[in-house]
Amino acid sequence: MVKLTESAKQVRGRHSLAVRVKTSKYRKKSSNRWLERQLNDPYVAEAKRVGYRSRAAFKLIQLDEKYKFLGKGKTIVDLGCAPGGWTQIAVFRNKGSGQVVGMDILETEPINGATLICQDFTESDAPDKLKALLNGPADVVMSDMAANTTGHQQTDHLRTIALVELAYDFAKEVLAEGGIFIAKVFQGGAEGELLADVKRNFEKVSHYKPDASRQGSPETYLVAQGYKGKKD
Repeated sequence: MVKLTESAKQVRGRHSLAVRVKTSKYRKKSSNRWLERQLNDPYVAEAKRVGYRSRAAFKLIQLDEKYKFLGKGKTIVDLGCAPGGWTQIAVFRNKGSGQVVGMDILETEPINGATLICQDFTESDAPDKLKALLNGPADVVMSDMAANTTGHQQTDHLRTIALVELAYDFAKEVLAEGGIFIAKVFQGGAEGELLADVKRNFEKVSHYKPDASRQGSPETYLVAQGYKGKKD
């Protein structure tokens, strides 16, 4: 993996000849559109060039460029870590120190400098397994988890918010004072009781959509900075 020498947000500005995918009787139109989009996506090409496991790595790079929460010696929990793009960035920016622990329902190929667990985070014993691995309070809890989409935006939003709530409850248990919680949300972002509770427990709360998120995607990220600490 080579180090990027420019801001990740500049990648989208790169242009090349558009690749057109020929139709095939063995491939659905939706699959054809997906393949064409992949072949013409500058973040996909850049991820391949530098050795990142997914284009999603650039989302985390851009989140860090804006909020500056990664760095040497951090203890980081990566929820929904497969295929490992976010974990790679976390390890790289830890500069050989700190700790990175990840979990995903899908198998993730090993990454030097990280401890990865294959398990569904919604299972009752999953949070305790992660806690047992931590050497101390976490500096960052980040979640790129999302429920399988149904195509119905409101349903997908609600299902993903349920995962965000689980990740948030976990973050309140393990974060050090001053820590940061980041989670993928859909549609209008976190709202209602969840957003109100996040604001009570963190100094600053905002939503941010990285440039690396696809333009047509409803995803955005909840960013909660400055954890106030566990309440007695």
